[in-house]
This record gives sequence, C-alpha cells and structure tokens, in this order.
Amino acid sequence: MSRIGKRPVAIPNGVTANIAGGQLSVKGPKGALAMGLSELVEYRLEDGAIAVIPANGSQQARSHWGMQRTLVANLVEGVTQGFSRVLDITGVGYRAQAQGRTLKLQLGYSHDVDLAVPDGLEVKTPDQTTIEISGIDKQAVGQFAAEIRRWRKPEPYKGKGIRYRGEYIFRKEGKKK
Repeated sequence: MSRIGKRPVAIPNGVTANIAGGQLSVKGPKGALAMGLSELVEYRLEDGAIAVIPANGSQQARSHWGMQRTLVANLVEGVTQGFSRVLDITGVGYRAQAQGRTLKLQLGYSHDVDLAVPDGLEVKTPDQTTIEISGIDKQAVGQFAAEIRRWRKPEPYKGKGIRYRGEYIFRKEGKKK
C-alpha cells in the first residue's frame, strides 16, 4: 500500500480541476497546467480533492499509484505557489547575468555560454553569483537548473562550479608533499 497514494490531493480555493479526454487540467492564480492520465490509475474529483486509486491490484498499478498522486500534487502546488530553484556560482571570474530571455554565463571557458530561457520560466540574477529560476512546472524548473549546472559541476578539490543552494559538496584533500 502506498502511504503517499492514500492521501487525496486537496484543491485550495481559487483552483479548479477538470478530468476530461484522458487529461487532468488544473487552473489557478499563477496559470494552468495539464497532464496525461495513466490507465493503471483511477482519478476522482470528490469533496474538493483529487483522489488517486490503483485501477486494479497488479504490481504495476500499485507502483504507479504514489508517483501519479505526487504528479497531481505538483500540478496543484504549481498553479497556487509555483516552484523555484536557486543556484550558487563559486569560482574566480565565474558569473551570471540575465539579459531578457537569455542567461549569459562566464564560466572560465574561452567563450560566454548563452542559454535561452524556456517559456514559462523566469530567471533572475540578484547578484553575479546567484541564479534564481522560478515557474509553475516543477519538472521544467528542475530541468533548466540541471542544464545550467551541467556546464560547470562543482569539483571536490576547490569547490569551484555551479551548485544548488544548500547542496553539500564532499571535499577532498589535495596532494601532499
């Protein structure tokens, strides 16, 4: 039994949910999101909540149950509060600058790295070593943050690179004489 799947997802005031045509669509104050429904799981709108129930007792249906409930909860949270990810840049000469729908990174390469910001996301750089990514789609926010981090992953000796805020980098000791 999925402990996560058992709990229905509460729909707050100002949010509407609709199940039609194999899709769950959710509208809220920050925007609208939709996701395709799995055949292995049943979705029900009841008493201001969305209940997710396995369609049958098979192992595959039970394994989809908790994940599908989490995806539904992410839709509801996205249209009400949104999601954000903060990246910190560490290293001499490493910096970032948001210019319209482009993020310009200087990461020690012979060229600047220009990344186009995907639709539905907002990128801010409060200072040269901080990047704030926000949007209503949790997957899109996380994917763009991972693409930025991929350009210069934190290295274990000096700690230089791009890291998520709060991420711990295991530091290694350098060579000894």
